[in-house]
Amino acid sequence: MTVILRPAVAADSDAIASIWHLGWADGHHGHVPEDLVAIRTKESFWTRAADRISDATVAVVGDDIAGFVMVVDDEVEQVYVSRDHRGSGVAATLLTEAERQVAVNGHDEAWLAVATGNARARRFYERCGWTDGGPFDYPASVERGTLPIPCHRYVKAVTSVS
Repeated sequence: MTVILRPAVAADSDAIASIWHLGWADGHHGHVPEDLVAIRTKESFWTRAADRISDATVAVVGDDIAGFVMVVDDEVEQVYVSRDHRGSGVAATLLTEAERQVAVNGHDEAWLAVATGNARARRFYERCGWTDGGPFDYPASVERGTLPIPCHRYVKAVTSVS
C-alpha cells in the first residue's frame, strides 16, 4: 500500500469532515463532557474542516483520502484515519509527518492532547514513542470561547530542522 502525503486543498474538505466526524465520535463519546458532545454536531465538523484546510495534511491511498493531520506551531492538533484504513499504518505515517512539521516550525518538542478515557489512542501514541506528560484540562474551542476537557498531554522530542 502506497501512502501519499500532501497539503489539503478545498476539494478535500468533505472527506476530512467525514473522517473527523466519525473518528471524533469513536474517540470522544463517553470520554468528554456532554456539553462538548452537544456542540460537536455533524454540521460543525463540515464547518471546522473547511475553516482548517490550511492546517491540514492528507494521506491519500489510491483515490481515497485515508486520513489527515493538523499541526499548528508545536501542537499536533488532530490525527484521524478513516475507519477503512485503521490498522494499515496510515496513522503512524501521518504522525511522523506531524512530528516533521513541528520540527520545521522550529520546535524541539511536539505535543498533543488525548482525552483521558481514549485508551486506544493513548496506546497508539505510546507505541510511537510519545510520553504521557500527565493530566491537564485542554481548552477546546467552542463558539463562545473554550470548554475545559480532561486530557493527557503527550510529548515527543523532534529533530530540529536547520
